[in-house]
Amino acid sequence: MSPRPRGQVDPGLLSRALETAGRLANDATDVITATAGRDAVLDTPESPFDWVTDTDHTLERHTRRVLTAEFPGIPVVSSAFGAEAGSRYRWVVDPLDGTANYAAGIPWCAYSLALVDADGPVVGVVADPFRGRIYAAARARGARVNGVRIALRDRTSVAGAIVCTELVSGGPWPGLAGFIERAGAAAARVRVLGSSALAVAQVALGHAAAAVLHGCREHEVAAAVALASESGAVVLDRSGRDAVRLPADGLLVAAPGVAEQALGWWRGG
Repeated sequence: MSPRPRGQVDPGLLSRALETAGRLANDATDVITATAGRDAVLDTPESPFDWVTDTDHTLERHTRRVLTAEFPGIPVVSSAFGAEAGSRYRWVVDPLDGTANYAAGIPWCAYSLALVDADGPVVGVVADPFRGRIYAAARARGARVNGVRIALRDRTSVAGAIVCTELVSGGPWPGLAGFIERAGAAAARVRVLGSSALAVAQVALGHAAAAVLHGCREHEVAAAVALASESGAVVLDRSGRDAVRLPADGLLVAAPGVAEQALGWWRGG
């Protein structure tokens, strides 16, 4: 489960990317906290929780405008726009992760922005608007909360710990019930809170022992994975391989000392 070495990145690019992403995250914080619970519109009558919001579109347009101006050679990827072939780097943005919570006025949603290369996230910034926090990380530079360096304390037991997961397309993923039972038997408690980025961030912050995302999209988790990896958490796929390069079939993010146990719950054993 040891992480694979990752390529070096020009220090100037890292610094500029961190500064710009942090500025955009602060912009997003102001917009999200001012509009939560007020601007949701129904996208499809058949799916009442397939929300589209003015805020989502506004933040994506603003992010694209700034990044295109300041990093003209780097494409910007979101749920609606893919990457250009042959690009060494790409920006990956989720302007509003936890849209159903946001639409209902529940204060648990995030803005996520990451700069990614072939080795995974280079820079990741997550805005946690309702806690007034900006989580930021850069490859080989560590992780910070509002500018203060953090490092994950390892765990030797899951007893009494929180384990985060998220639903898939609004429903339980295959094996979720067994996962919850196995965690409960080990005296851990599973929580589904409605934001993939914030679920992963809880591990980096030491609030949760692990987060299992059974099927997730790069734009939802890339920034938070940067935070978790730089804080000292491990990021694995379902086979137990290092997954900072973000496979599409799911992620386990965990404190190193409990990763194998949480992986066993996910795999069903």
